[in-house]
Parts: sequence; structure tokens; C-alpha cells
Amino acid sequence: MVAELATRPQNIETLQNAGVMSLLRPLLLDVVPTIQQTAALALGRLANYNGDLAEAVVKGDILPQLVYSLAEQNRFYKKAAAFVLRAVGKHSPQLAQAIVDCGALDTLVICLEDFDPGVKEAAAWALGYIARHNAELSQAVVDAGAVPLLVLCIQEPEIALKRIAASALSDISKHSPELAQTVVDVGAIAHLAQMILNPDSKLKRQVLSALSQIAKHSVDLAEMVVEAEIFPVVLTCLKDKDDYVKKNASTLIREIAKHTPELSQLIVNTGGVAAVTDCIGSCKGNIRLPGIMMLGYVAAHSENLAMAVIVSKAVPQLSVCLSEEPEDHIKAAAAWALGQIGRHTPEHARAVAVTNTLPVLLSLYMSTESSEDLQTKSKKAIKSILQKCTYLPALEPFLYDAPPNILKHVVGQFSKVLPHDSKARRLFVTSGGLKKVQEIKAGPGSLLQEYINSINSCYPEEIVSRFFLGVQQVFVSFMTA
Repeated sequence: MVAELATRPQNIETLQNAGVMSLLRPLLLDVVPTIQQTAALALGRLANYNGDLAEAVVKGDILPQLVYSLAEQNRFYKKAAAFVLRAVGKHSPQLAQAIVDCGALDTLVICLEDFDPGVKEAAAWALGYIARHNAELSQAVVDAGAVPLLVLCIQEPEIALKRIAASALSDISKHSPELAQTVVDVGAIAHLAQMILNPDSKLKRQVLSALSQIAKHSVDLAEMVVEAEIFPVVLTCLKDKDDYVKKNASTLIREIAKHTPELSQLIVNTGGVAAVTDCIGSCKGNIRLPGIMMLGYVAAHSENLAMAVIVSKAVPQLSVCLSEEPEDHIKAAAAWALGQIGRHTPEHARAVAVTNTLPVLLSLYMSTESSEDLQTKSKKAIKSILQKCTYLPALEPFLYDAPPNILKHVVGQFSKVLPHDSKARRLFVTSGGLKKVQEIKAGPGSLLQEYINSINSCYPEEIVSRFFLGVQQVFVSFMTA
């Protein structure tokens, strides 16, 4: 009855107040196996609910009894006991450490060799929940000998067992290069790579996650993942009907792309940039985030790779993300990626500027509602694009809207382009740009004043004087009024 009641959240507080923990503990030693199993199941459901109840299991000295019985009892009890350990260990590193301290790891690892797939699954799940908290706990799981057996589990025919084993390997790998190397050394990559095209979406999620956690740490580990011939196979996952498969595939490609130009070039050569761009266009929200960052990493490496990103029509897609996405952290990633694309040459900057992205970046930078990170990334993106941009139609609106710290970069670009472009000089006069430059207040001897002087020197003195006097007259009439 308690096990049944514990399935409903509204009953938990009542059970806790009734002192149910102390009532269940002796039932773990009952002579009737079914009572033992049901008592363990009830404890697991209670501990799973929140950290306080999980702590009550630890303080009630229940763990040693569970660990002892885990080695001795039948498969039904083993599954229930492993469930309790998982439910306790998931809440915090301290509770997971309590499980390690009571000697549970060795017993759980033995359960990975059990003939029953359900027992293996329950043990793998518990080990993964312990390992996910930090490197020390993950190392304890490794030292207990879990990794080779988890790799054997992903080769078993049962899909559920494959999923949980892949998830546990992901949790072990994520903390450090050394832990990831431990997983690699027992041949995990080849087996994981073979499951990328498995029809089960939940398994694909875990497989892609595990490969990502391995690849993220170093160039060597990323190269090992690539050598398992995951390209172009992994690109098919970007079109999967499951959003989390898409996200994890994008994350894997991102973790590989970030390391070196050579790895990014390999991704470009297999059509990875175009595939990620299409993926960003087909989803919303956080699912887009790793793909956005991947494009930024590729573009950051070199001019040629940034041009490959432009050719793949990624810039308009990133501009859409910048304008459409409600979350600031996604906008910030898009701003950063656009900055990485536009910072290389005038051609790169123009490709970003023609999408009307610069005014959006400026409004995000100046908005008081933007997060600090979004403001910082927007500002950096604007500066890095402006310093290369020679496409004057995109720059001119900034003469009217930009704050002083951005304005100096805009005027600086005009001072570089106008001396060498007669058509641009004429347009600058007729559009009112030259007049606007005369209105800018710049300190004597400042860099901004030097830029203004350079622009003025492109025109006959009488034209500049006329605009300057016009500005003065407006100012005088305003003061007298």
C-alpha cells in the first residue's frame, strides 16, 4: 500500500509525517521476498521524490542493508534495491558519496554481469546517476571496474539497456579528458558510432550525447570520434523527427568543429555546415543553440571557413535567430556567431551587413532589457564587423543612431573608404552624411576628430564650410530662440 501511495506526489508529505521510513526499514529483512521487494520499491519512490526524503534513507541507516541484500537476493529485489540507490544518488554529490561510502559500487558493478537485462539496466542507471555529479564520483565508478561492463551492455540486444549504458558512459566521460580516455580505451567509440543510425530515437540521443562528451575535451579525442566514420552518417540525425536527436547531433558536430581548422574543414567537406544551417531553420529555441555555436566556431578559424559558412546561407538564418528568438542567451550566441563570420575581410563584413543585421545588433546592445551577456556580445559583434565593413549604405544609419563608442568605428570606416571612391563621396553629400559628420562633437586631437578631418579633406573646402556654417547657424538660432 505504501509503495502504491508513494506513486502520487500529494501523498508524500502525509507518508513522511507518519514516519514511514522507520516502518519500511525492518520490512527489508522480512522473510517473505515479495514484502522485501515492495518495501524497497516504496523507499525508492519516496527517495526519488526529493532530497530530504533521500537524506532520510541515508540517515535511517538503510543503505548498508540494501547493499548487503543486493548481492544476496533475487533479480526482483536487485532491481528494486538498485532503484533506491539511483533515487538517493541523483539528488546531490553528498548523497551520491554516501552510496559510494557504504560500498555500493562494487555490488552494482557485479549486477552489470547479471543474467537478467533488467538488473543490468537498474545497476547501469544507478552508476550513471552517481557518476554525473563530479569527476571524483565518476572516477570512483571507473575504479570499481564499471566501464568495460557498460561497453558490453551497449552491445546487448535490449534497447532499454543500450540506452541506459550509453547514458552512463556519457555521464562518466563528461568531466575530464582522463575519464573520457578511460571510456575510449575499452573501445566504446566504435560501438557507439555503429548505433547512430539505430531507429530508436531515445537511444540515438544517448549515443550522440556520449560521443559529444568524449569529443569535447581535446583534439586527439575529437579525432578518434571522427575516425570512427561518423561523417556523413551523423548528418542524417539533423533531419530526425526527434528534436533532441537534432540537438545532440548539432552538439556533437560543434564539439568537433571547435578544436581545429582541419576538423572544421572536414565538416565543411562532408556538407556539415549546410546541414546544420538547414537544421537551425527547421527548429526553434534551445534546439537551435548548439548549431548556432557550431557555425560560429567554424567561421572563427579562418577566412575560407567563414566564407564556407556564408556560401551555405547561414548568415540570413542567424539573422532570423537574432530577431525571432525570445531568449537572450540564444540571441547572444547568434550575435557572437555573426561577429565571427563578419570579422575577417570587407567581403565577409558585407555579407553580414546586407542582411540588415547591424541595426538589430545595435538595438540589442542599447536595450536596457537585454541581458549583460547579450549587450556585451552584440557590442563585440558590431565592432568586429564595422572595423572590416566598407559597404557604406549599411554604415550610414549608424551616423544617426550609434553611441559615441560605436560611432568612432563608423566614422573611421568612412574615412578609409571615401578618399578612394568618388561615387561614394557624391552619395555621402546627397544623403546628408557629410552634414551629419559636421554635427558630431569630437574632442580636439581625438581619434574621432582625426577621422572627421580625413573625411573633410576629401571635399572642397567651400562644401565643408557650407555644411559646417549651416550647423552653426542652426545652433545659434536655437540658442537665441
